[in-house]
Amino acid sequence: MATLLYRLGRWCYGRRGLVVLVWLVLLGVLGGAAAAFSGPTSNEFRMPGTESQRAMDALETRFPEATQATGTVVIAAPQGERLTPERVAPIVREANAVPGVAAAVDPFQAKSVSPDGRYALVEVLFDGELPDITEEQRTAFEEITTGDHGSLRVEAGGEVVQEQHGMSATEAIGVAVAAIVLIITFGSLVAAGMTLVNALVGVGVGMAALYALTGVISLNNATPVLALMLGLAVGIDYSLFITSRYRQNLLDGLEAREAAGRAIGTAGSAVVFAGATVVIALAGLSVVGIPFLTAMGLAAAGTVAVAVLVALTLLPAVLAFTGTRILSRKQRTAGRSTKHGFGFRWGHLLTRLRLPVLLAGVLALGALALPVQDMRLALPDAGTAAEDSPQRQAYDLTSEGFGPGFNGRLITVVTGDTPAAAQAATQQTAQLIGEVDGVLSVAPPRFNEAGTTALVAVIPESGPSDAATEEVVHEIRDRVAGVEGAHLALTGATALGIDISEKLADALPVYLLLVVGLSILLLMLVFRSILVPVKAAAGFLLTVGATFGLTTAVFQQGHLASLVGVDTPGPLISFLPIILIGILFGLAMDYEVFLVSKMREDFVHGDPPRQATINGLGENARVVTAAALIMCSVFAGFVFTSDPIIKSIGFALAVGVFIDAFIVRMTLVPAVMSLFGRAAWWLPRWMDRALPNLDIEGENLRHSLNGSETVQKEHAGARH
Repeated sequence: MATLLYRLGRWCYGRRGLVVLVWLVLLGVLGGAAAAFSGPTSNEFRMPGTESQRAMDALETRFPEATQATGTVVIAAPQGERLTPERVAPIVREANAVPGVAAAVDPFQAKSVSPDGRYALVEVLFDGELPDITEEQRTAFEEITTGDHGSLRVEAGGEVVQEQHGMSATEAIGVAVAAIVLIITFGSLVAAGMTLVNALVGVGVGMAALYALTGVISLNNATPVLALMLGLAVGIDYSLFITSRYRQNLLDGLEAREAAGRAIGTAGSAVVFAGATVVIALAGLSVVGIPFLTAMGLAAAGTVAVAVLVALTLLPAVLAFTGTRILSRKQRTAGRSTKHGFGFRWGHLLTRLRLPVLLAGVLALGALALPVQDMRLALPDAGTAAEDSPQRQAYDLTSEGFGPGFNGRLITVVTGDTPAAAQAATQQTAQLIGEVDGVLSVAPPRFNEAGTTALVAVIPESGPSDAATEEVVHEIRDRVAGVEGAHLALTGATALGIDISEKLADALPVYLLLVVGLSILLLMLVFRSILVPVKAAAGFLLTVGATFGLTTAVFQQGHLASLVGVDTPGPLISFLPIILIGILFGLAMDYEVFLVSKMREDFVHGDPPRQATINGLGENARVVTAAALIMCSVFAGFVFTSDPIIKSIGFALAVGVFIDAFIVRMTLVPAVMSLFGRAAWWLPRWMDRALPNLDIEGENLRHSLNGSETVQKEHAGARH
């Protein structure tokens, strides 16, 4: 692979104008496609195979009006006053006038007024389903709250009220910090700017392609932002790794085109491996069988794949335009670097104090992982949204007037072969549900025109994401399982969220085992060792445990939550752990390859194991530190968005990268490698013969190039 990439790097370097033009044209074409064909994203979640989703699918054919999009207008009178039909009627008329609204129900007719008369709920039914609601309809519905309602407080909520998220000023802070880190690392504005622009081109291409697909593919709100977050971080890092190797090759005296070819052949091989692991792990999310998670994983994997292609092709072409300006002024005058930097001093210290370092590191990460035992997973609801958001205002006002359970209504779908069977089963079902502890009320049933399907609305006492509501859902399903003569299913947004969370929790150990097994196999191919892959997998588990623990402590338990803008602590987003495992796996293998490949290279060339470990850390500490700081900065920039999903993902990734890069890879790994000694590189002979040689370090490439140079020298001597 290294030889192939070496040739690719030299080709792109020699045809710099053509390569840059191709990428710019591609960016323009995809950008135009995105502008022309992009569609809206949504917060809709679907879970095929679960009881709640089967019930929703059945309603689309048996009771289609029950699947139409809904909104809720919450009205509150001042303290000491009561609502009257006359005060509420103008608001109901406003709701009925919203484009696409089929009906807005008067709360006094629907008996949706609180016992004290201060609060009322106006249920608004739209003509189409949720994905069919346009931005104009959504805006018109939310504008009900801005009218002149006297002393009444009016808030708009429900499923039609969504918050769209894109690139904002807070997220751009991460890019600015990344630029500063690049300038400090390279000591050259040219090198820093080139690396950043190269990564931004890759992100632009990937995001444009993704948005062009939103016209035909339904994506969750978090999907484009996750793809942007990951594509930007790995794009900068991959360009950083290759540019650093190119600069070192120049300092070693290589001609510029040759330096670019060898940088792509060696560092580029590691980039291909790192990118492939991220892509495989993210694409592997499809095995969970959840459509929105599959789309999320594939979208993020696509941006990573584009980042790899850009680093391998556009970067060497751009390097051809920079000349020696890619080097800092100090490097142009001083020449090669020495082996007395911080990385070498840190390596000497770690190898000397390896046992205390290992003990302290493992105990510290274990302590950080302790909150994991209390981790709860749930889909987000309006109760965790930003306090000043419309959906949160409506949620809080509903809880204040009616109780938190009104924000998480459950729907029991009763289907019989005949109207009589459906009627009898519905009465029995309503009675059984009313006896369940934690149920506040059971609404009168609502039948379809044929009388064969009924909806029974259930109001729990607790909120949508409370553990008590989860118990209520399971208890209801157990109670109604014995009802005969009809098919029963419990659904609704709350029940669907519980089903998704449970399915993801069940899939998490399997996915973690798959990822760990994959890491051992891939690293065995790369390093031709048994202990190195096992050590890398163990380090990854430490990273994951500590990251889950810290995220649980902040977002669920509320420790230091105000520092990251968490208004209301609650369960973690149900797909956060599995997404986090997929992404961190690739990034962890990234740092592992860049550090350990140099250790193996020096060991193979005759250095003692301890010195090889020090060299691997010393020569790569600066670039890995810069790469980790850049990733942390990019991810941390998303922590300050208002969306709780993006906020928690950004926080978890920033913390995970920091722990993995600085504690696991740059501290525990060198200590373990020096402890293993020569045993670290042991591999049974039969396995050595069976495994293919990926040549990530470019060893075969070096032999090939050295042989060519020798032949050229011999020919030159013969001519003389």
